[in-house]
Amino acid sequence: MKAEKKPVRLGDLLIGKGLISEDQLRIGLIEQKRRDLPLGKVLVQLGFISEAMVRDALGDQLGQESIDLAKVIPDPEAIRLIPQDIARRYHLLPITYDQGRNVLTVAMSDTFDVVALDQISARIGGGAQLRPLLAGEAEIHNAIDQYYCCEMSIEGILHELDTGEVDYQTLEAGHDEYSQPLVRLVDVMMADAVKRGASDIHFEPEEGFLRIRYRIDGVLRQAQSLHKKYWSGIAVRLKVMAGMDIAETRAPQDGRISLTLSGRAVDFRVASQPTTHGENIVLRVLDREKGIVPLEELDMTPEALSMLKLMMARPEGIIMVTGPTGSGKTTTLYSMLNYLNDESVNIMTLEDPVEYPMAMIRQSAVNEAVKLDFANGIRSMMRQDPDIILVGEVRDEDTAEMAFRAAMTGHQVFTTLHTNSALRSIPRLLDIGVKPDIMAGNIIGIVAQRLVRRLCPQCKEPAEANEVERQLMGLGAGQDPVTLYRPKGCPQCDHHGYKGRMALMEVLRMDGDLDELVARSATMRELHEMALSKGFQTLADDGIRQVLKGKTSLDEVSRVVDLTDRVINPGGGAD
Repeated sequence: MKAEKKPVRLGDLLIGKGLISEDQLRIGLIEQKRRDLPLGKVLVQLGFISEAMVRDALGDQLGQESIDLAKVIPDPEAIRLIPQDIARRYHLLPITYDQGRNVLTVAMSDTFDVVALDQISARIGGGAQLRPLLAGEAEIHNAIDQYYCCEMSIEGILHELDTGEVDYQTLEAGHDEYSQPLVRLVDVMMADAVKRGASDIHFEPEEGFLRIRYRIDGVLRQAQSLHKKYWSGIAVRLKVMAGMDIAETRAPQDGRISLTLSGRAVDFRVASQPTTHGENIVLRVLDREKGIVPLEELDMTPEALSMLKLMMARPEGIIMVTGPTGSGKTTTLYSMLNYLNDESVNIMTLEDPVEYPMAMIRQSAVNEAVKLDFANGIRSMMRQDPDIILVGEVRDEDTAEMAFRAAMTGHQVFTTLHTNSALRSIPRLLDIGVKPDIMAGNIIGIVAQRLVRRLCPQCKEPAEANEVERQLMGLGAGQDPVTLYRPKGCPQCDHHGYKGRMALMEVLRMDGDLDELVARSATMRELHEMALSKGFQTLADDGIRQVLKGKTSLDEVSRVVDLTDRVINPGGGAD
């Protein structure tokens, strides 16, 4: 008789593919028993492997076809066949429905869940055939949020607060049993903000009401206005969740909230500030899934990306990322660290605070209470045998001195600086107290960036550039007509004309010629002309490139980058 083929276990399969080590599997098995979760999910939570890798490996093991939901748009007809509560309960998403053959294709986290398959068959009826495809659980929950248009009812909860009538819709959507309406109101608002892609949630008390605003794509939008009587309860709930002192209302406080929304971990950094009308509370949304972007997905030009990789290949020195608050500096730094992250290097960070936990990287937070500031932290980290050091921000002479000392003793240092452009980092460092001969030879390169909103691909409108727009882009009057795109507004983008954001970047790689100019304290004009002679592309150049590609509008680029000097001096010019 032919021997029956023994099934391969998931852990052995992942080791065989070189995706995890035996040590990581051993840790995963111990945690699996402790957490009582599937091994694949535990390995993802530990940061050893991505959900997509587990999905594909399981698909190979089971002989089951898998699907990447990020690259799929489900058929609305299929969505209508399966109610949202069933989709959430059984972790599934309808993809397509072939009426002619009566076949429903469904993405599932467990394609052998007989109960779920029976429920779907009973729901459709008529002897429909099911075609299950394997997908990650978090991917499925994200897609359910995106494609099922049923919102948890904020209005229903407010009605319940006013009248005492229970809002059963909200209870069914997110809670197993009854809880206080104010508790549910805060939960629903936080979930709604994450779902809409907000980076911050503002709770702003006025004299007679509470204003709630979300910062979406860098711009604040009004989300809700509530009566002031609800604010004390909401503030206490937020403070309890963030581990803050609910009795202290006269001093600023900081806290942190960690939740699981739509099947993925989301953190909120909470800050309270006393104002004339009560405490103002702002929540910064730290969505781990969006916080670490692969380097290739930063939408840089091939030349800039190649130059950045060349800079990171240098074993010692400082790489600085500059820009105003909220310009995506942390995301870029994390992308660079993620690119370099490997078992062969020791990466250590000192941040204020730690925003996104990363596997294999030793992350520390500045703590003034125990005298762990940036300067002392760098001094301490240098005794931990690091290869790469991330310093959250160079803000004073002591920090700058320690960062450059680390760079001069054979370490690669990444940091941020608040300046308007890459070249203006040089006078800023001089102002802090760094000597020119220390800077020369120790700065690998400087990246300056801004975030601009992307035009909604569904509704952007083409239009021919007018004379002023041509001048701003550095185009002469006699050249061919140029088509630009402008925002219009549609349901897909909440009628704003923009959806999502992208980075504009300028990458300045330092070399011997530029180092020599820095060492002899050359003027900004000399530095600018030398950089341009080596092919340096400014933020304005990158902005115009994205405008001509139809990805953003000229008005949006003008909002964050000064283009006016191009009117006087087409093609860009020095200060």
